[in-house]
Amino acid sequence: MNRLLELIRNKYILAVVAFAVWMLFFDKNDFIAQYEYRSAVNKLQEEKDFYVKEISQVKKDLNELNTNLRTAEKFAREKYFMKKDNEDVFVIVKQAPKD
Repeated sequence: MNRLLELIRNKYILAVVAFAVWMLFFDKNDFIAQYEYRSAVNKLQEEKDFYVKEISQVKKDLNELNTNLRTAEKFAREKYFMKKDNEDVFVIVKQAPKD
């Protein structure tokens, strides 16, 4: 018990403990802020991965459109529902089954 009281009364131990408590809980870069920063970084990384994948898909589509006229026609029909003058286009939308 005396040993514990001596440690508590030691000004260097008190200074280190106070500094540690301050840095862990009250500083602007405390544990909570670090957790929020990490979660923000992870979210931004996921968004970056999504957009990189989308960019590669768009580049692939653009390359196909520039190299083949039939691909351009297929793309216009599928994505923008374009049609020739003498034909009709029917769009079929599959609905999810109701439970």
